[in-house]
Amino acid sequence: MDICPPSPPSGRTEFVATGDGLRLAVETGGAPGVPALLFAHGFGQTRGAWNGAAATLAAQGCRCISFDARGHGESGHLAGGGYHMQQFIDDLLGLAQRQPAPPVLVGASMGGLLGLVTAGEARPAPFRALVLVDITPRWETRGVERILAFMQAHPDGFAGYAEAAERIAAYLPHRAGRKSEEQLRPLLREGVDGRLRWHWDPALLTGDLIAESERYQPRLFAAARQVDVPVLLLSGERSDVVSHATVAEFLQLVPHARHVEVPGATHMLAGDANDAFTREIASFIQSLDAAPTRAGRRTTPSQHA
Repeated sequence: MDICPPSPPSGRTEFVATGDGLRLAVETGGAPGVPALLFAHGFGQTRGAWNGAAATLAAQGCRCISFDARGHGESGHLAGGGYHMQQFIDDLLGLAQRQPAPPVLVGASMGGLLGLVTAGEARPAPFRALVLVDITPRWETRGVERILAFMQAHPDGFAGYAEAAERIAAYLPHRAGRKSEEQLRPLLREGVDGRLRWHWDPALLTGDLIAESERYQPRLFAAARQVDVPVLLLSGERSDVVSHATVAEFLQLVPHARHVEVPGATHMLAGDANDAFTREIASFIQSLDAAPTRAGRRTTPSQHA
């Protein structure tokens, strides 16, 4: 989870109803038209994780759309819990289909997995292209367990923003400085007891959703084999969720994909190296119109960097 938004939001926010009546907070910035980018955050994140990248890409002429997944941020929570992966997939597909033309999907961690399933299964193709941010159909269990351990570590919340900042600094020791109250305010909610707790619905952690994600791996592998749009996989050099082995396996499943490893970055790639992250996305978008197609498939070569 990237709990440190790099800059303030820069677009307008609306609330969009899902198929089951929940409302998703959706933020749009930049000029209308193409290329449109749809950003899907990871488990425990909010759309704020994309603020820095979205602001830069919007300034370069892109239309950037980010949203809080159900149970996260300002989006609705399910009464009584009962979250399932298919709900998140349906939400993403619905947002993609609301756009005038298929957007480029940029998905981190959970958001990338949702994008992979959607891109592989839905027809007509809901995305123009797919950017996976430090995630592959098979992941390193130890890295995921570390993330979940932090998310589950403070059920009683924090006495104040200073305490929350201290816990984050311990979790992300490679990042300089402490997070300010202004940076943390969108990510914490004050309870009736006066304590601050994370923005996500606790039911996300106590229900069947996490175990269900493990059971989705066969579906992820099958979907990956069916992806026929250009794909960019960005991984962090210091990631403990994606490894050289999982990347190699993914490139066998999606041989037309391109892979770029971002130096010095961990799993929280956009927060660790936002400038490099944004440059790679901008370069990928610029390459889309230039890349020839063959039998409906882009011929973008695999590349390790």
